[in-house]
Amino acid sequence: MPARKDKTNSQSAKIRIQYYRSFIAAPKTHKTIVRSLGLRKLNQVVERPDTEAMRGAVAKVPHLLRIVE
Repeated sequence: MPARKDKTNSQSAKIRIQYYRSFIAAPKTHKTIVRSLGLRKLNQVVERPDTEAMRGAVAKVPHLLRIVE
């Protein structure tokens, strides 16, 4: 997983998360994680705060999501 970016100039750091693989055959919990991050369509990219919770959610389903720089 890429290193966490430091906060600069009193702005909160952001990470970009991409949904790149379908969850059709994945367990229901994996589908819930992807949906809870606000991802609806394949190859969609969303920006979320760079927190341990967000990185943990991505780490739970690395086969479906990736962090884009």
